[in-house]
Amino acid sequence: MNGKTFVDTNLLIYAHDVDAKSKHTTAKKILRELWSERAGVLSMQVLQEFYVNVTRKIRTPLPKDSARLVVSTYSLWCVETTPAELSAAFRIEDESRIGFWDALIMAAAAKSGAIRLLSEDLNPGQKVAGLLIENPFAAIRE
Repeated sequence: MNGKTFVDTNLLIYAHDVDAKSKHTTAKKILRELWSERAGVLSMQVLQEFYVNVTRKIRTPLPKDSARLVVSTYSLWCVETTPAELSAAFRIEDESRIGFWDALIMAAAAKSGAIRLLSEDLNPGQKVAGLLIENPFAAIRE
């Protein structure tokens, strides 16, 4: 796939949640491909949400030092969020009628130059801020 792919929090969480079964396998495969293609991007918000969720909210939480190592590793993919992205998020929130936090993810993804956003939480097939939203877990039923 040509172009950058923005990774939402749930993909990163599933890749490190051994209890996520098929979603774990799928997420790991996607992240490996994005690493090899040098095509993955994400935001500080994604890394923050990942850390909180994998250390506190999944069935088998990661030790904090392991979660911090993942955050450090993926920080290479991080696009900076500035007041300009906040303004863009407000616009996306109003125009697309989605929540602010999702709109901020989309604003960061748009800034990164990504052509698609992988997320389980947004409407697959929808195009927002020039990004095609895809749910990589749509076919998985667990």
